[in-house]
Amino acid sequence: MLKIGFDNDKYIKMQSEKIEERIAQFGGKLYLEFGGKIFDDFHASRVLPKFEPDSKIRMLEKLKDDAEVIIAINSGDIEKNKVRGDLGITYDMDLLRLIDAFSGYGIYVSSVILTQFEGQSRALAYQKKLEKLGLKVYKHYHIEGYPSNIPLIVSDEGYGKNDYVETTRPLVVVTAPGPGSGKMAVCLSQLYHENKRGIKAGYAKFETFPIWNIPLKHPVNLAYEAATADLNDVNMIDPFHLEAYGKTTINYNRDVEIFPVLNTIFQKIMGESPYKSPTDMGVNMVGNCIIDDEAVCAAARAEIIRRYYHALCQVRKGNAEPEQVYKLELLMEQAHVSIKDRPVAAAAVEKAQETGGPAVAIELMDGTIVTGKTTSLLGASAVMLLNALKHLAKLPDIQLLSPMIIEPIQNLKTKHLGHTNPRLHTDEVLVALSICALTDYNAKIAMEQLANLRGCEVHSSVLLSQVDIDVFRRLGVNLTSEPNYQTKKLYHRE
Repeated sequence: MLKIGFDNDKYIKMQSEKIEERIAQFGGKLYLEFGGKIFDDFHASRVLPKFEPDSKIRMLEKLKDDAEVIIAINSGDIEKNKVRGDLGITYDMDLLRLIDAFSGYGIYVSSVILTQFEGQSRALAYQKKLEKLGLKVYKHYHIEGYPSNIPLIVSDEGYGKNDYVETTRPLVVVTAPGPGSGKMAVCLSQLYHENKRGIKAGYAKFETFPIWNIPLKHPVNLAYEAATADLNDVNMIDPFHLEAYGKTTINYNRDVEIFPVLNTIFQKIMGESPYKSPTDMGVNMVGNCIIDDEAVCAAARAEIIRRYYHALCQVRKGNAEPEQVYKLELLMEQAHVSIKDRPVAAAAVEKAQETGGPAVAIELMDGTIVTGKTTSLLGASAVMLLNALKHLAKLPDIQLLSPMIIEPIQNLKTKHLGHTNPRLHTDEVLVALSICALTDYNAKIAMEQLANLRGCEVHSSVLLSQVDIDVFRRLGVNLTSEPNYQTKKLYHRE
């Protein structure tokens, strides 16, 4: 049973109040650099049990009458079709997804900024596309020597060369599809232009992790390092905060390293810096809403193990360097965990060894582990899924799908759609099961158990197809895999 470790309602209330306080501190205008995932922060929901993935957007929804959103996207990322690994879509497509999501909550997106613009052809084409959709698009340019050449940066040839976005609301949220999009530079450029126009405005930063008011080596903060192993982020004590206030707080290396530069830029733009430390800049209240430290520690340790398996698989696919694995091994040692602490992984591997083929295991909320092996009709993921639903529905070991249902689908796949693998994937099995549920009571009560899979742990003895990965993501299970392909082929599709 998942233990509650986080008070989500308290978080939404405290966070919105803190942002309102910061707006007032700067005389009624605040540029808020919004890091991390706004709509689907599943990392936070995994390490802080009962943190809802949409908590941050619900918090912004409370402020929507006073807020507008600027979305920054790096022109270079458009040019090279950079992809969000978690969603499998390019940054330019994700920007459109973000706008739709904001609009769904009634939050006003005022403009898009193409950062690091140097005349990239795809960026120009994208600008035309956005403008045809009725969006305002602005450009921010590359500044030579950024961020060290402060005299140039804080001048008419630096920030002054960038397009100025006329904003109309007290809270301006600056966000982006992913890291490296230039959110902070957008905020500072806007402060420069506002100051030139005699408009009082301030800057603040909203990052959920690392959590500034829990220990440096707390498992939740270690889990953040694990999540950003590819970025080489390192948590550290904020030396500026310690010197200014005599208090130990936690930040990460990039913010600490850039603070002296940022502090000088504030002084150049505003006459004086409003902050004495990187921690001062933040408005994050998440640490104040942890209600069961033991529960969040356990959840964070489990996340570190999942990140380790993910890194192993990415290295196996050629999408990551072994150094990420080494870093995660070190983090696992610091968190005092190992792969032995993931029982579902051992169960999947043991089942694969017994059967001599791929196997998948799921650990249900009551601690029961259910497995599935590959058959002539179904893939291991599909078998495991059906077995788990039968267990949850308290059904005997019966066939939920008869060969009469499965074989026509196999014929469609192999004879008409060009597939070489006749076995049904999880999505195909769920469609077949939903059709059977119209006339078969057992299939009906099995289907009703799908919601009870959310939050469960799943492990595969082999790398799964993207189809199965997507289905498990939509079902809300936490999936890991061994870094092995099912076959020795060089091209893996199904």
